Amino acid sequence: MLLSALLLLISTAEAQLSSNFYDSTCPNALTTIRAGIQAAVRTEQRMAASLIRLHFHDCFVQDDTPSITGEKTARPNANSVRGYEVIDDVKSQLESQCPGIVSCADIVAVAARDASEAVNGPTWTVNLGRRDSTGASRAGAESDLPGFNDPLDRLVERFDTKGLSARDMVALSGSHTIGQARCATFRGRIYNNGSDIDADFAATRRGQCPSVAGDGNNNLAPLDLVTPNSFDNNYFRNLMERRGLLQSDQVLFSGGSTDSIVDEYSRDSGAFNSDFAAAMIRMGDIEPLTGSQGEVRRVCTAVNAAA
Repeated sequence: MLLSALLLLISTAEAQLSSNFYDSTCPNALTTIRAGIQAAVRTEQRMAASLIRLHFHDCFVQDDTPSITGEKTARPNANSVRGYEVIDDVKSQLESQCPGIVSCADIVAVAARDASEAVNGPTWTVNLGRRDSTGASRAGAESDLPGFNDPLDRLVERFDTKGLSARDMVALSGSHTIGQARCATFRGRIYNNGSDIDADFAATRRGQCPSVAGDGNNNLAPLDLVTPNSFDNNYFRNLMERRGLLQSDQVLFSGGSTDSIVDEYSRDSGAFNSDFAAAMIRMGDIEPLTGSQGEVRRVCTAVNAAA
């Protein structure tokens, strides 16, 4: 019943969103976003991963304000999700061109696609017409967002509640082919001497991640040690070699129901790219605010009444 309701919501969203939504009201919107994202990734390649993650976490438009407890500081996001300043810069440019037209939600959705392209990843058509929320739920972020220590069944459940399949989940997890993670998120994995981690890989990662909690918490390590700045399928090969950095990565290949998908993607980059693009579209179409719902923010970090 829940899945049927979610599919209805997605189908309704698809009817209201359109790839040419801004063609007449802000014709240079997509060009402006693309230029801003390309410049940001040229300056710092890690930003590509950050912008893709920003779209996934759907927390890009809110800071904590006196009236709103935002999602930025929720446990899965704290000291981790980044790229807000890139979105703010693009939004400022668009407000100069066409005030009050392009939503922050649409900017982030397009930015994720353009960030993928900037590191030779797949591309897809972004449906547009989202509106921005007038609130945020820290509690919702903490209960719904996947955690870096989640077991496979929990990950499958979290994605299923959003109408996304296990295959979608594995494909979207492949975005960890780029980007970096903080020591605090993988310390437990590299020091537990488990059978699901390659010993040499663990030893390498310990070099920049002390065993004592608090020491070096923010030290970074690439999620893909081999090709950290290239969007490719090496992430899945790493998992098959027990070299997933996060526990929530390695559980995708640990004798469970998603092993066959990881194996397929490790051998077929075309299948991975195609499925990743399709999953990004489905994710972007889940329960958007449209029409007269929400608002189009003037500044992405605050609701209009507080801006």
